[in-house]
Amino acid sequence: MIVRWGLEELPGLLGEVGIERPFLVAGERWSHLDLPATGRWSEVPTDRIADVAGAVADSDGVLAVGGGSAIDLAKALSAATGLELVSVPTTYSGAEWTLFFGVRDQSRRMKGGGSGARLAGIVYEPKLTVELPRAQSGGTALNALTHCAEALYVEGRNMTGHEHALEGARLIGESLPAVLADGTALDARRALLRGAMHGGAALAAAGLGLAQAMAQAVGGRYGIPHGAANALCLPPVLRFNEPVARAEIARFGQALGTEDPAARCEELSRLSGYERLRDLGVPEDELGEVAEATAVRPGALANPRPASPHAILELFRSIW
Repeated sequence: MIVRWGLEELPGLLGEVGIERPFLVAGERWSHLDLPATGRWSEVPTDRIADVAGAVADSDGVLAVGGGSAIDLAKALSAATGLELVSVPTTYSGAEWTLFFGVRDQSRRMKGGGSGARLAGIVYEPKLTVELPRAQSGGTALNALTHCAEALYVEGRNMTGHEHALEGARLIGESLPAVLADGTALDARRALLRGAMHGGAALAAAGLGLAQAMAQAVGGRYGIPHGAANALCLPPVLRFNEPVARAEIARFGQALGTEDPAARCEELSRLSGYERLRDLGVPEDELGEVAEATAVRPGALANPRPASPHAILELFRSIW
């Protein structure tokens, strides 16, 4: 993967990977940017993948500008067409690092997913994150922090993932409070984006765990932003996994600068505006069904401590 910093690096990166006529996937929010494109799809998210693929025409690559929804849509398009993808992420989700994607409709309900995107490069531009709302800044950053935590103990853990995870946790822990206090602080935004980059690389190296599986299941069912779901799901999963991953979670805490990483993650979640699943419209009487759906997801199966549907239900109840 080729990584560059600064939007002025985009033309050179596209040339480096051999993309001359990119098809742009970006919401209307980014219509003011002067971006190279032979065509554009602005309905983000969308589950009309066949229509998007039909609009590609003579393009020789895909360019995604936006958050996780735009990048996931571009990854679905890349997988469907075989075209290489360059991403310009404008949130902290880390979606730009993985081959897999989720497909949501306009109500943000999950409508499917897959893998097989052809990732070619990433351009990070901190200035594009300055207007990101507080809740989205915090939620997507906590999504990245979840990548860091889980990369330390999931089944696919490895030294590369560990290095990215610890550096990502350090940067996110230091910079997120500053961003939440002043969203225009560009240096803090840059540090947070760098932390999210390491979180995405950790995810790509090691894979998903139980917190991500819970967030995917509850978010996909109720249209909850993935960052918001992760903000709530990570703390109880850290406590659940501590009996079998005490050393790894302690290292995660050291990177965050705390002896109680679960409590610190809860604090950051509240600072971002997230406290309970009920506040996001999740009905209590359906938690059992969500837990059943979570238990069979790959992230749950890669968790270091086996998690039965009943155990997952108790975790959901603890944050409801």
